[in-house]
Amino acid sequence: MSAIRIDISELKNEGSDLIKELEEFLREKTGGEITVSTNEVTVGHEDESISRRHMRVLLRRFLHTTDLKDYFRIIGGKEDALIVKEKKVSEE
Repeated sequence: MSAIRIDISELKNEGSDLIKELEEFLREKTGGEITVSTNEVTVGHEDESISRRHMRVLLRRFLHTTDLKDYFRIIGGKEDALIVKEKKVSEE
């Protein structure tokens, strides 16, 4: 079983309802097994159909639909890992 880990340590500051929305969104879009721990979401799938690139696109779509696209971005972590990182906002 392949698994992709998503670090949500910075995203969880937005609230637990948002994490539940993310879990439901990923379950609906991937059809895989979603496991939520303290700072991490793991998306497991029996076959190799979910790539890291596709998961990144899904996470960007989630940020766009929840109007968080301007505040967070998705970056690559270690192998089979993605990180939801808060954008640095420059003060004018």
